[in-house]
Amino acid sequence: MKITARNQLKGTVIEVKEGQVMAEVVLDIGGGNQITSMISKDALMELGLKVGSEAVAIIKSTSVMLMA
Repeated sequence: MKITARNQLKGTVIEVKEGQVMAEVVLDIGGGNQITSMISKDALMELGLKVGSEAVAIIKSTSVMLMA
């Protein structure tokens, strides 16, 4: 599969929390870093994600805001 988004972080699923409609998926992306994504339960099932699965977080955003 090809995609134009350039911000891709490969990782391993280390946690999955299923809710009624959505699921929280946590990826270990190396170096002690993690990224969390909220996806639909349908997407979770379609992708077959579970702890130990390899996945890629694809980040596409027009802006990132920081506050200190």
